[in-house]
Amino acid sequence: MQAPKWLNIERRPIPSGRTIFAVSILAIVAALIVMGIFFATYGVSPIRAYGSIIGGALGNWSGFSETLRRMIPLLLCGVGLTIAFRALFWNIGADGQLLLGAVAATGIALFSGLPGPLLLPAMFFGGFAAGALWGVIPAVLKVKLGINDVITTLMMNYIALYVVLWLIHGPWRGPSMRGYAYTDMFPLSARIPTIGQSHVHWPTLVLGIVLAIIAYIFVNRTRSGFETRVVGENPHAARFAGISTLKTVVIAMLISGGLAGIAGVGEVAGVHYQLLDPTQISMGYGFTAIIVAWLARKNPLAVIVTSFFFGVLMAGGDVIKVNLGLPYELINVFNGVIMFFLIGSEVFMNYKISIRRH
Repeated sequence: MQAPKWLNIERRPIPSGRTIFAVSILAIVAALIVMGIFFATYGVSPIRAYGSIIGGALGNWSGFSETLRRMIPLLLCGVGLTIAFRALFWNIGADGQLLLGAVAATGIALFSGLPGPLLLPAMFFGGFAAGALWGVIPAVLKVKLGINDVITTLMMNYIALYVVLWLIHGPWRGPSMRGYAYTDMFPLSARIPTIGQSHVHWPTLVLGIVLAIIAYIFVNRTRSGFETRVVGENPHAARFAGISTLKTVVIAMLISGGLAGIAGVGEVAGVHYQLLDPTQISMGYGFTAIIVAWLARKNPLAVIVTSFFFGVLMAGGDVIKVNLGLPYELINVFNGVIMFFLIGSEVFMNYKISIRRH
């Protein structure tokens, strides 16, 4: 299909940082306009709705702490997804990897018998290992058998969900929970310190920021990171250069799944202090992190900013539900609209479009 004669379309060799930033901002503005229409259909002024979201998420410590709490798993999962996406592996399974990390941390906290000082380090290590192994399975299936990575990672989310449900209704159901489907509470030595009475488990937040910096260095300054970029940008050139696709994709998914697993450790050891219903452990963090990574344009450092942005939206969803009587699910719609415009804006990054003057 040819472009109209009055339209000039030129392919950009490499989009500049300014172009990427401008296109991303325009995509968000377009999403804000569309969501304003949704708010208006509920009889709520868009300005009032956005004011409530920002004021509720940032206007006081209670709201700001909730923003940070939601940011932590989005940051960890988002950084991991940037690595997977760089390797052209579409990891849609961060939610399941997060849940497996939570399961591993719970098992260590309640049943390992480790002395107190060793519990938290072992939980973080175990959570990383569980998430990483859960991520490697679809990586091997794709490279060795050609099985679609979107389908396998997506379906493994549900396997992880039902593993958690089986554990809390069965062998790990806490005797002290009076019949409720929870495990027993973690001992104090297995709980991550928080800021005051909030749910901001600051060691995990600091770890997430440090890991974002390390991931950026990995992608841009190491040989494995270079191989990851080559496999993602030109698989044929990678094979010609002798780069192992299996090794590269497995490393990417070890990192991606492992960071999601750490996010699961943070949720059970820093927020809930027990394993409970999977929808309470992960409120769609793994799926929202896909948009976080995409908005960051697969830049691990930019994930620090985009995860905070979506933390504001998720915390603001509770505010509009209470203050304006709007359904929380509107925030999920918001996420979908942002993703729609981000994907649609790719054409403006790869092509320069202008009106042809005769």
